[in-house]
Amino acid sequence: MKTVLVTGATAGIGEACARTFARAGWRVIATGRRAERLDALVAEFGADVIHPCLFDVRDEAARDIALDSLPAEFAGIDCLVNNAGLALGTSPAQASDLADWKVMIDTNVTALVSLTHKLLPGLIARKGGIVNLSSVAATYPYTGGNVYGASKAFVRQFSLGLRSDLAGTGVRVTSIEPGMVETEFTLVRNGGDQAASDQLYAGVNPLTGADIAETVLWVASLPPHMNINALELMPVNQSFAGFQVAREG
Repeated sequence: MKTVLVTGATAGIGEACARTFARAGWRVIATGRRAERLDALVAEFGADVIHPCLFDVRDEAARDIALDSLPAEFAGIDCLVNNAGLALGTSPAQASDLADWKVMIDTNVTALVSLTHKLLPGLIARKGGIVNLSSVAATYPYTGGNVYGASKAFVRQFSLGLRSDLAGTGVRVTSIEPGMVETEFTLVRNGGDQAASDQLYAGVNPLTGADIAETVLWVASLPPHMNINALELMPVNQSFAGFQVAREG
């Protein structure tokens, strides 16, 4: 039985990944900040399938305590799914809150690279895999995307850099880059404004966390000689934005 570590497993894509991998016969190390949601996963699948790790990915000390004390059956990690991340605010750069920018960078970039660095020796030893959750915002900018889009561009480029550095080790690396996925993501981004979240997804038939989780499982389950470098996904009703034009006068 293989073991996957999923960050941000208490909501959205991360929670869907935890459930999807568990149903597929993997052991799952589920990390997150909400104990009750981790406990619910354990209650659903059992402690022999789900091992909960309660910590904020930005807290390296708490992370290390949790991961350094994993039960023996969960200690050999075959796949890392770097899912934890967020967007805060929709304002243009000149009206954005610097504190929000720093939280996004600390979560989407610093925490991701720190955890990856910690687990790399084990992943190399087991010829495992790394799946990083980026976004179409890494490629297609939009007003208000500023630091969020930049952080996801980092994740994409970091994935490609890892892929290059790990050539010959047997470790596979993939950047998953979704478009609109209806989760708590937009609710968090809009400060808990449910109406704003509902308005964004209205009539779109967006992707779901389960859609992305099935894709991540597919990537992780491919034959060991096959690597998906990057995979961009959008709902059919979403496409590329047109170029902006600001007119004078």
